[in-house]
Amino acid sequence: MAIYAISDLHLALSADKPMDVFGERWQNYMQRIKQHWQQEIKPDDCVVLPGDISWAMQLKEAYKDFEYLNQLAGLKIISKGNHDYWWETVNKLEKYVREHTFHKMHFLHNSSFLYNGWGICGTRGWICPNEDHFTKQDEKIYNRELQRLERSILHAQIFSPSKMLVALHYPPVNRRKDMTSGFVTMLKKYEIDVCIYGHLHGDSHQDALQGIHEGIAFQLVSADFLEFKPFKITM
Repeated sequence: MAIYAISDLHLALSADKPMDVFGERWQNYMQRIKQHWQQEIKPDDCVVLPGDISWAMQLKEAYKDFEYLNQLAGLKIISKGNHDYWWETVNKLEKYVREHTFHKMHFLHNSSFLYNGWGICGTRGWICPNEDHFTKQDEKIYNRELQRLERSILHAQIFSPSKMLVALHYPPVNRRKDMTSGFVTMLKKYEIDVCIYGHLHGDSHQDALQGIHEGIAFQLVSADFLEFKPFKITM
């Protein structure tokens, strides 16, 4: 019963927008994801998917991408990315997967999940205030995402987990690795053990916050950074 993570699958079975147009790194990426997943993930494992799952524009158009995920082993915990335009209310999403019998697939939004003693929580996140061209609208979204993260963490604490995992789509700090962001402050406040995130691709991988900082283990889990192999968080 291990926990894995991988973000930014950018599945394109439901939309004609395959990522292989972005270079050799992405060639045959959907086949590679499936192959690695089948080699690594067991039926009782949990896979956290923090955003940018499907290129579909509407939920009704995402069927083939969800079917693809449903055929893969393990419990899937899905949160929202900046390109998940198909995202609806959680009630509508849960109804959709029930109607299509997409088993062991759940959505993280103002909520949390307990798995093998771990509290799994998170939100989409946003760019941080010290980013260039940070606007008043960005500030509004940033503060809203901080509130959502706190609600998710507090929801997880109800179950008294032994350890806590936070999943974000956006990095918790800007590329400058300024550790003063509200996200990092909140992770420290609630003594989060692990923070995973995605969103970064290509050359931006070199700016990723990785390893132990302020007692928190940070890990970039963008699919292309992981060479499309789910990252193992726990045994």
